[in-house]
Amino acid sequence: MSDFTRRSLIASGAASLAAANTSLARLAAGAGKTGIQLAHIMAAGRPESWKLWKQLGVDHAITGVSGTLGRIERSQYGEALAKVKAEFNAAGIEVSGVESHPVPAEKIKLGVAGRDEEIENYIAAIKALAEAGIPMVCYNWMAGLGWYRTNTKVEERGGALTSEFSLEAAEAQGPTQWGTISEEKVWDNMVYFQKAVIPVAEKVGIKMALHPDDPPLSPLRGIGRILTSAKNFEKVMQIVPSPVNGVTYCQANFIAMGENVYTLAEKWCKQNKVFFVHYRDIQGNARRLRETFHDNGPTDMARLMKIYHDSGFNGPMRPDHAPVLAGESNDRPGYMVQGNIFAFGYMRGILDMIQSPRT
Repeated sequence: MSDFTRRSLIASGAASLAAANTSLARLAAGAGKTGIQLAHIMAAGRPESWKLWKQLGVDHAITGVSGTLGRIERSQYGEALAKVKAEFNAAGIEVSGVESHPVPAEKIKLGVAGRDEEIENYIAAIKALAEAGIPMVCYNWMAGLGWYRTNTKVEERGGALTSEFSLEAAEAQGPTQWGTISEEKVWDNMVYFQKAVIPVAEKVGIKMALHPDDPPLSPLRGIGRILTSAKNFEKVMQIVPSPVNGVTYCQANFIAMGENVYTLAEKWCKQNKVFFVHYRDIQGNARRLRETFHDNGPTDMARLMKIYHDSGFNGPMRPDHAPVLAGESNDRPGYMVQGNIFAFGYMRGILDMIQSPRT
């Protein structure tokens, strides 16, 4: 399909959305055949909240386990994770991975006292994940601060609420409680972690999918950040070269870095280094950015989906940071329900066009 333009795909996607109620099962089957697993964040132990996503044909969960494993002994990790996996499976949902570290890891990232115990916990968690059949960890290296926004009430299309980052506003808040941490220190902490954990992950077959810094700039409120360029990702993947040492391709962060998001996705997918995709778009750059609807940003989202499809990506993909729509509270910016329903419809429309025999 040579003339695969954004305009034609969006028009076709709109038609697909109108027929969504009759085509979801077919599209879900097609997504599986391409290697793309449409997934969503689903909280463990809350099966009542999974029904909506099952109704949309989303059969793959990304879940968090740090809160659970952080409260129990290492000897109990296996039993706890087996229970999580069994509960999802009983609902017809496969757990494609865990997002955020599987156990508390802030001391590792900061390089402070107690990090060796956290690493021991981490290794035990990786082994337990493998035993439970949960194949991937999406982890980040944002020390002291997670993904960071300075405003969560910015208006998007039609008054929907979205989030924004402004470096000027962030700098006005001053340093964090951790004071100044150099990039060199953050690099040293990464090397220490990789050398301890990646060989274990390779041995048991757990994919370690590293998430970029969000926003991808350094320093942020006094803390150095290192996952701010494709070059630095390449450097990290060479600390301990391994088929399990790879990337969470949170595409909007690579856009904010100024990378060519299309050629980079194709390159890393063909190298089997993309283990997980966060499908999202932004306006702006690392110094000032605003989240957009999936169909309302500057990126050719259809082109990116086709790259994943054609380049051999085989793993979970979820929408991320969707705007908050009318009638919903904004207590979890980017993670309310209606915006993500829209995102899944948009993604399914594009997938339908890619997989269709029509030209």
